[in-house]
Amino acid sequence: MTESVSTQSTKRWMKPVAIAVAVALVVVTVGYSYASPYVVLHRLKVAADARDAASLNDYVDYPALRVSLKEQAGEMVQRRIGAEHSNNPLLLFGAAIGTALIGPIVDAYATPEGVAALLNGIPPNGKPGDTPPPVSDGGEAHSPAPTDAPARSSAPAASAENKQARPQSTAGYRSLNEFVVTWQHSANGERYSAVLQRHGLFSWKLAAVELNEPAQPVH
Repeated sequence: MTESVSTQSTKRWMKPVAIAVAVALVVVTVGYSYASPYVVLHRLKVAADARDAASLNDYVDYPALRVSLKEQAGEMVQRRIGAEHSNNPLLLFGAAIGTALIGPIVDAYATPEGVAALLNGIPPNGKPGDTPPPVSDGGEAHSPAPTDAPARSSAPAASAENKQARPQSTAGYRSLNEFVVTWQHSANGERYSAVLQRHGLFSWKLAAVELNEPAQPVH
């Protein structure tokens, strides 16, 4: 009789504990699932800045990125040619030249160097010879300084200019399976986005860029 009561008491005690453990596991899983793209984004940037090609293979869907770069760079180049040669009878010739520029841009940016540039606020510009800038000693890519800059300039002015040129970034979910990082150099400046897509419950990969359209709100 005593053993029966003890067994029933143990079962009554274990049931709420099991429920509490199950709830805790669900909360932890959901929480980590929500935070997973932020974790992946950090690891992706570290790997890109280090030019760690092996690690980048885990975080970049290169075939999908190449398709996206080809589409987005093509729109960018054609739009620039149309704006610069709208009244030029040789527009078709310019368009043909523009098409020839797309391949090298894709080849340059679908690389560890290109991914590092994208994640440091330096997207393709669609101009001839467009390649990712060299990496600095700090591991970040930086735009090359203009060659026609004045020879003399004060240090505070240069510092203020560099701070102003540094892009602001925002990140958040666009949908359950898409996570978007957006860079913008000023309130009214051009912006572009990098899109991470979910692969499984916790894994994400950089799969696309958006160079032409305004970024969608993120949550």
